[in-house]
Amino acid sequence: MTHLLEDIKNVYFVGIGGIGMSALARYFKAIGCHVAGYDRTPSALTEKMKQGERIEVNYRDEEAEIGLRYRDKANTLVVYTPAIPQDSKQLNYFRSNGFSLHKRSEVLGLLSRTGKALCVAGTHGKTTTTTLLAFLLKNSRIGCNAFLGGISMNFGTNLLIDRYSEYIVVEADEFDRSFLHLSPYIAAITAMDEDHLDIYGNKANLIEAFEEFAERTREEGKILLKAGLKLERSEVDGYYAIEEVTDNYSDHLRVQGSHYVFDYHGQKAEIKDLVLGIPGRMNVENATLAITMALEAGVQPDEIRKALPEFRGVLRRFNIHTSGAVLYIDDYAHHPREIEAALKAVREMWPEKKLTVAFQPHLYTRTRDFQSEFAHSLNIADQVILLDIYPAREIPIPGVSSEIILNKLNVPACIIPKEEFPKFVDQNVKDGIFMTVGAGDIDRFVPVFTQMFGGR
Repeated sequence: MTHLLEDIKNVYFVGIGGIGMSALARYFKAIGCHVAGYDRTPSALTEKMKQGERIEVNYRDEEAEIGLRYRDKANTLVVYTPAIPQDSKQLNYFRSNGFSLHKRSEVLGLLSRTGKALCVAGTHGKTTTTTLLAFLLKNSRIGCNAFLGGISMNFGTNLLIDRYSEYIVVEADEFDRSFLHLSPYIAAITAMDEDHLDIYGNKANLIEAFEEFAERTREEGKILLKAGLKLERSEVDGYYAIEEVTDNYSDHLRVQGSHYVFDYHGQKAEIKDLVLGIPGRMNVENATLAITMALEAGVQPDEIRKALPEFRGVLRRFNIHTSGAVLYIDDYAHHPREIEAALKAVREMWPEKKLTVAFQPHLYTRTRDFQSEFAHSLNIADQVILLDIYPAREIPIPGVSSEIILNKLNVPACIIPKEEFPKFVDQNVKDGIFMTVGAGDIDRFVPVFTQMFGGR
């Protein structure tokens, strides 16, 4: 992969702990730059970068935390995330001193032009799809570079570098219109459901952004779409689906243990009796797209057959942590459609087990806009525990709280403060399946519940 901005020696990240930012930080470290950055709170990811990868990370938004090396504006690139508040002291130090500042999406866009970028966009499904695509390429003669939106359970990282491969796997994020900086060789779209309405205002504007993303595909490239989606201004080269005959599809789905076996039929190949190494019908759909893109890149059917059962998924995407009296699953789902897919997968795999779901809503605007849809999805469970809304970048909205979801639920449910959460679960979840779901900080309880249920 061609080095970005070869005269740059130092790179500083304002918001280094984000999944996309950390991948870029690791990339610049890998190519020999000095790398440092700020994030609001420590996490397993920042500590791994700090301790294991010698990337300097600080947690105080103060000018004094910026090392002398990174005050040299002639040789320093500053990368920031839109999630950083505009009154950030570190961000404003760089602004007021004339540094070159770039959003994460701009830098990733430049990198996407250095090879053949395989870009997966969509309001859900893209993280697992990109990670599986990267896994298939990496386990073939093709290889790849990859900037992933999650931590691969196989590789333990969100960055893959292969200086011999021309392919770059990229998660194309629609938040803040970030994906409009990319130059796809293959552009794929998994879903265009309403989301990020704090950014787009309405679904029409969201669809317009996806139209623009598709139009950025290189002339010699291809556009792939989930069956049922539609683009008005771009010619689609192939659709994909499960249990629906189209250009590329999977059928004959059957469950063996906790895994799916299926047949793939595509424009490039037909592959029978494939075994997927992770559970969930929605992941067969993700795999169908990943296989299609891998075949387009030149991966052989036998390489796919061999690699697919070894795929272990993505951290916080339907991860099974214990399987004793209580089967404990953690999932990042934070949109109603994602929650519905995850819970339906549980019902399909373990129909006889009681299902208790703990959900932490993410963003006041998303909770307000999709309160009925969240309730509809959560009603698939037998019992629901709600945490308070995780605000992320937002300030509270009067009248918007987890209670507006609670009031629409038809199953036994309650709201529990985070400080009482583990004790409540310990006293009330004795068997069946327990799921923690959400994109906020609910994942900090994963070790607690893994220990709790693993010891029973």
